Amino acid sequence: MTTQTQTQTTPHPTKVIATSAIPRGPVTSTLNFYQPPADGSRPYNYVEAPPEGQLPRNYSDTFVDVTINDVRGRETDFHIDVNAFAALKDVPESAEHDFQDDASIQAKYYPEVEKLLLDNAPGSKRILIFDHTVRRADPNAKRAPVTKVHIDQTTKSAEARVRFHLPNEAEELLKGRVRLINVWRPINGAVESSPLAFADSTSIPDDALVGIEHRYPDRTGETAAVKPTEGQRWHYWSGIDNNERILLQCYDSHGNHARVPHTAFVDPRSTAGRHCSSDELEG
Repeated sequence: MTTQTQTQTTPHPTKVIATSAIPRGPVTSTLNFYQPPADGSRPYNYVEAPPEGQLPRNYSDTFVDVTINDVRGRETDFHIDVNAFAALKDVPESAEHDFQDDASIQAKYYPEVEKLLLDNAPGSKRILIFDHTVRRADPNAKRAPVTKVHIDQTTKSAEARVRFHLPNEAEELLKGRVRLINVWRPINGAVESSPLAFADSTSIPDDALVGIEHRYPDRTGETAAVKPTEGQRWHYWSGIDNNERILLQCYDSHGNHARVPHTAFVDPRSTAGRHCSSDELEG
């Protein structure tokens, strides 16, 4: 745990008040959910500039206040095969420190992620890492935290990923168990603002998920947006630090409720002007 200690002068100078810089425990925050197109058409989003006359996207947002519970101290209560997420502690220090250069990340960090998944995703025998994203809180950063409830893959796009990256083996692999798992971590110390919220997958009904076409110039992908529904259970991991990881399962070809919606959120308890550590890597 990273803490910030403040000293308050009192009539008894030997006494101090120490306060943690990191908010803990349950919190209520506003999450950004999916609102369907008014005309009932299929939702889409252009990743780059849309063609002339087209909107960048044809759906909107709905904002809902949600109670988000802290898994700190309860990490072993959750399992990736049940809840579609896992909170891993005491991960060895990475050989990658800067997370600035993609080639260095792939050479140093990817092998660590491969071992982490082989050790912590039950039944895993082979890992293919196909992407990573570094998000930074700097307003000028290329990629910022995403404050929209989503799942990175749908069944359609997950199977397309397998066919794209492993075309010669895809049909045989898809007869067995295939999972897509994101590994999320901070990269510059304990997170104090813009933490990650993730839902217990067993509390998210299938009809809450909506496939969104992501239209690129050369292809069309698909992610899942999420509608607010009764009974959703949301969590976060307060002050997740560099030696901790969250596994977020986006797809599992075996089993129901195998996917976990997630989003960055604003913690209203974060103090403005305080140093906030929110840079992250997800891959």
